[in-house]
Amino acid sequence: MRSLIEQLYNGGLHPNEKVKSDDPQYSQLIKKTIEAREIWKDRLSEEEFNEFETLLDLYAQTHDMELASIFKYGFRLGAGIMVEVLTGEEELANKLSSFPDKLHK
Repeated sequence: MRSLIEQLYNGGLHPNEKVKSDDPQYSQLIKKTIEAREIWKDRLSEEEFNEFETLLDLYAQTHDMELASIFKYGFRLGAGIMVEVLTGEEELANKLSSFPDKLHK
């Protein structure tokens, strides 16, 4: 197995694809979501269902953006804590974790 640095360099790290909730309710919620989608598919006309699917896709896109921001914040906070622990410099974690996200400007 390659090191994390090699995987990062080669574009092989995809945490968004590897993370799955270990909450016992996760599988149940996925199943309920699939069942509810099928119910709405039967209730709505094809055109209405397509509009509904478009809405769900928009929600998924915004949710993915939120997850990416949460990941970046957590990563920066964790890195800041490690730097603070190793250097003894106080308040560094707060400075690093509040660094603005340049992608959303």
